[in-house]
Amino acid sequence: MLGTFSAAYLMLFFFFAFLFAMLISSGISAKRTSVDSPILRIDLSGIITERENYDPLPIKIFGLGVRKQGLSDILEAIKKAKDDRKVKGIYLNVGVVQTGIASMQEIRDALIDFKESGKFVIAYGEVISQRSYYGASVADKIILNPIGMLELKGLGTMQQYNKGVFEKMGIEMQVFKVGTYKSYIETFTENKMSDYDRKQKSAYLTTLWKEMLNGISESRGISTDSLNRYADEYLLFSAPESLIKYGLIDSLAYRIDFENLLKEMVGIKKDKDLKFLKTSDILSTKSLTETMRSSRLNKIAVLYAEGSITGDVEESLYSDPVITAKTYVRTLKKIQEDSTIKAVVFRVNSSGGSAYASDQIWHSVRELSKVKPVVASFGSYAASGGYYIACGANKIVSSPVTLTGSIGIFGLFPSGEKLANRMGASYDGIGTNENSLFAQQILSIPFLGAGILPARPLSENEHAMLQVYVERGYDTFLTRCAEGRSVSKDALDAIGQGRVWTGAQAVDIGLVDTLGGIETALKVAAELANLENYAIEEFPKQKDPFEKFFEEIFAHAKSNSLKFILGKDGYETRRLLNAVSNYDFRQAIFLD
Repeated sequence: MLGTFSAAYLMLFFFFAFLFAMLISSGISAKRTSVDSPILRIDLSGIITERENYDPLPIKIFGLGVRKQGLSDILEAIKKAKDDRKVKGIYLNVGVVQTGIASMQEIRDALIDFKESGKFVIAYGEVISQRSYYGASVADKIILNPIGMLELKGLGTMQQYNKGVFEKMGIEMQVFKVGTYKSYIETFTENKMSDYDRKQKSAYLTTLWKEMLNGISESRGISTDSLNRYADEYLLFSAPESLIKYGLIDSLAYRIDFENLLKEMVGIKKDKDLKFLKTSDILSTKSLTETMRSSRLNKIAVLYAEGSITGDVEESLYSDPVITAKTYVRTLKKIQEDSTIKAVVFRVNSSGGSAYASDQIWHSVRELSKVKPVVASFGSYAASGGYYIACGANKIVSSPVTLTGSIGIFGLFPSGEKLANRMGASYDGIGTNENSLFAQQILSIPFLGAGILPARPLSENEHAMLQVYVERGYDTFLTRCAEGRSVSKDALDAIGQGRVWTGAQAVDIGLVDTLGGIETALKVAAELANLENYAIEEFPKQKDPFEKFFEEIFAHAKSNSLKFILGKDGYETRRLLNAVSNYDFRQAIFLD
C-alpha cells in the first residue's frame, strides 16, 4: 500500500512539475509578445470583484476555471489608457455582468474622465444586462447586434421565507437580536416581509434606481420619466429597432461590421486583423524608469477586504472571497510596522459576518489609525460587520449607492425537538452543573452519524443568557461606532437598529464623511499624510495560482486521510465538534 501511494504521489508531482514548466514558458512568451493596439478592450461582462482572481491555471486548462475581473485593474487600465498617446479609444464589450452598482458607478466615472482626453468610447453588445448598460451608457455610441437584447426593468429584491418549511420539518428557530430593521432572520422565522424591512428596502431601492436613472439620463439625453416608462415595458423582449427609437442605443450591426467600423475609426484597413489591447497588456507596460521612481516614493497601502467576515477559516478556491480575521490582523500589523507606508486606504466590500471576527479586525484598524492615517473606502456593501471593521478609520469615503449601516446584531439557535420526536429519538445524560449539558443534545441520523442541529429548545435560563450576550454585543458595536464617528451612543442607536442606508444618506446622518470612489479615498489619504507623490502597494498579497492549487490538493489529501483513520462517522463527529467550538452566536449579517 505504501509503495502504491508513493508511486501515485510521484506521478502527480512530475505531472504538475511538467505542467508548471509549460505554463511558465507560455507566460514568458506571452509577455514578450504583448499586443500593440490603439484600442483598449474593457469587458463589462462576467464577474467583477475588487481584485482580479483566476482559478488555478491547471484547472483552467481542463475547462473548469472562472476568471473574476478586478475592479482595481479596470480602473487602472482606463487611467493609463487616458495618458497613453498610442491609445485612441476604448471598446466596451458589454454583456451580462455580475457586480455591485457602486463598482459599476466607479467604472462609469473613470470612463467619463477618460473621455475628457478627447478619445472615443464605443460599446457593443449582444445581450446587455441592466447593470452593464448603466456602465456602457457613458459611451459615445452604443451598438447592438440586430437580434440582440437589452434589459431595462428597474430594481427589485425577492427573498424566500422558510418558516413554513421548518414547521413541516419540525424545526423551531429561536431568535436573539437587537435591531428593529435587522431583517435577515425573517427568512427563517416569517412567511413574508415585515413592515420595517419593506420600509428600508423601498427606501434604498428607490435611491439606487434614482441614481442609475440620473446617470443614464445625463449620458443619453433621455428624461428620467421616459426611462421609467421604458422600464415598465420591460424591454428585454422588445424589437431592437424600438431601442433606437427610444434613444437607448445608436445603431444595430453584426460584430464583423462593428469591427470594420472600429478599423475605420483608428485608420486600419479592412483587410487587416484588428487586435485589442487587454487590461493586462496595458497594466504590464511599466517602464524601468517608472519602477525605479515608484520604489523611491512613499507608499499608500490599499488593503482590500471583500466577502463574508470569518474567524480563522481560510478562503477556499471554490468559494466566494472571505475576510479572515486571523489574516487581516496579521496584515494590518505588518502595514503598521512598515515605515515606507505613510497612509492606508481600507477598501471594504462586505455585507458582514461574525461579530467576534469583526471586532478583532476593528481593533487592528483602530490601532493602525493612531499611527498613520487610515481612510475607509466603501464598495457596493459596507453593512453590519462591513461597517464595524471600518468605523475605526480616520475618515470614511463611500459611493452614493453603497449599502451601509445595518448596525445591529442577531443570533439564531435552531431546535429539532419535533423532528427528533417524529424520528423516535430520545436523549439521556448526566452533568455536574446546571448548564453542563448546554448544546450537547444534538440530533443525528442513525447509520449516517452526521450531527444536524440541537434536539431540544433552549431553557428559559439559557434563552435569557443568550439574549444578554447578544445585547452586550450590540452595545459593543454601538460603542465602537460612536467612538469612531465621535457621536453619542444614543444618537447612533437612533440611526442603528439594523437599518440599512445608502452612501448618500449615510453622509447626511454622519456615518460617512465624503462621497466618492477609491480614487477619492486615495486623495484624502494623501492629504492626511501630506503626500504629493506616492506609490501604491496592495494587500493582502495575492497567492500564486499554483500555491493556491496545491493548498487545495493537500487539504483534500488531509481530509481523506482523516476519513481513512477515523472512519466516516468519526470524521463527521470531529467536524461537528470543530463547528460547535468555533460557533459565534452573535452574527451580524445583511444580505440583499
